[in-house]
Amino acid sequence: MYSYGHFKDQAIEYVKQAVQEDNAGNYAKAFPLYMNALEYFKTYLKYEPNLKMREAVQDKFTVYLRRAEEIRAVLDEGQPSHTYFRPVAKPSGCETGLNSAIKRENPNVKWSDVAGLERAKQAFQEAVILPLKFPQFFTGKQQQQRTFLLYGPSGTGKSYLAKAVATEVNFTFFSVSSSNLVSKWKSESAKLVSSLFQTARENAPAFIFIDEIDTLYGEGNENEASTKTKTELIVQMQDIGYTDQKILVIATTNAPFALDQPIRRRFDKRIYIPLPDLKARQHMFKVHLGDTPYNLTESDFEYLASRTEGFSGSDISICVEDVLLEPIRKTQDAMFFYENPEGMWTLCEPEQQGAVQTTMQELASKGLSSKILPTPVTRTDFEKILARKKPTVSKADLKVYERFTKEYGEEG
Repeated sequence: MYSYGHFKDQAIEYVKQAVQEDNAGNYAKAFPLYMNALEYFKTYLKYEPNLKMREAVQDKFTVYLRRAEEIRAVLDEGQPSHTYFRPVAKPSGCETGLNSAIKRENPNVKWSDVAGLERAKQAFQEAVILPLKFPQFFTGKQQQQRTFLLYGPSGTGKSYLAKAVATEVNFTFFSVSSSNLVSKWKSESAKLVSSLFQTARENAPAFIFIDEIDTLYGEGNENEASTKTKTELIVQMQDIGYTDQKILVIATTNAPFALDQPIRRRFDKRIYIPLPDLKARQHMFKVHLGDTPYNLTESDFEYLASRTEGFSGSDISICVEDVLLEPIRKTQDAMFFYENPEGMWTLCEPEQQGAVQTTMQELASKGLSSKILPTPVTRTDFEKILARKKPTVSKADLKVYERFTKEYGEEG
């Protein structure tokens, strides 16, 4: 069994990787690494008994959290991941800041885009989509369920599933990041919760998405501000149950045991979003490869899925991102190239007919950089990368989720 010190060590390791990618300008890679580090820091803080140590780690947590939020803001705006940017400036004026913390968007995530999670999808079909499309079957005591808690390891698609539900019902989508509240608007969190629900009512039918609710509502570090926030959230959630306004609420958490009974009871359904199964992992590899040329058969994708048991969706995404660099790595190291009839150059073996001893740099110096073809991604490329990749979710973490499911939730 892991000691709580293991969580800090794991967090530090993720931070090192995140900072390295951050400094290199690879923000799309840095963001999930920062988020993984924060998850382990949160777990560590929950168990560390030494107050001074907790305060020191909390200071670091806030710094990395703020940096992750800055990166996410830029990525959400669709700017290239290599673009240099300055830290997001704090808004002038409390009200402006509170309003900016609530994001309004129209997600376009199709139901079929969500890999696996068939039981979770079925639960939402029965609880949300069917009652809206066929209300005649849901009358009398058969009331529509409106509040849902999605819990499970980081990187399993909880937020993605929530956006798919919002797309399916075509509701206005309002979202708020609890970590943003804790880091920037802690003293005003209760006001923001009230503003979030009021805005949703004014724009009904609406969909409220609260990410990382454990950060907003977690146990420990009790103070007047957090108590007000908890009370406000409970009141607003209870009101959703008593009105007939078309408002749905989905919250996510990686730490379900951090939520106490009063808030747990406000969720009509608590659905476990587990690690992707074999079929889902196979689909994820295809999705993340996209239009990239590859020489992979169905049996190769089956092999990759079986090889990555225990990987989360974000683990697979990072793995594919690394594999996509293999063609340029191999081309950089190549010493022999072949010119095809179309005038395009590709690396080859020395014994191939027409092989020319040269390098990518030499071809580029002759003005042929645009004529160099990347090699297709192969199973060997994946095997090379997977040899040094490990799952980010431990078996001990999974046992925690399984225990919560047994006591309070249901399988997704």
